[in-house]
Amino acid sequence: MRTKLAALTLVASLFASSASAAVTVRYYNRDSRGHTWSVVCSGVKTSVTFGKSQTASVTIQGSGPCSVKTDAGTVVLKGGEDLEIKDGRIQVK
Repeated sequence: MRTKLAALTLVASLFASSASAAVTVRYYNRDSRGHTWSVVCSGVKTSVTFGKSQTASVTIQGSGPCSVKTDAGTVVLKGGEDLEIKDGRIQVK
């Protein structure tokens, strides 16, 4: 009985930790317009929005690394990066 309870507790904690996974990055958008791009994290497709002309942080739900697909190409984010957005391009600082 104890082994079953221990196994159940382990499985529950694994699900709980993966549900709270996220990738957070800080960005400075030099463009006068916001950008919304598609993102794939752990096989799950979502989107991320970077507000216009601002410095902020954004959190993408899902465990990293995450691939952000922009018109200028794909950028891979693991979390904790500082980004600069200019002319619709993401540059990791």
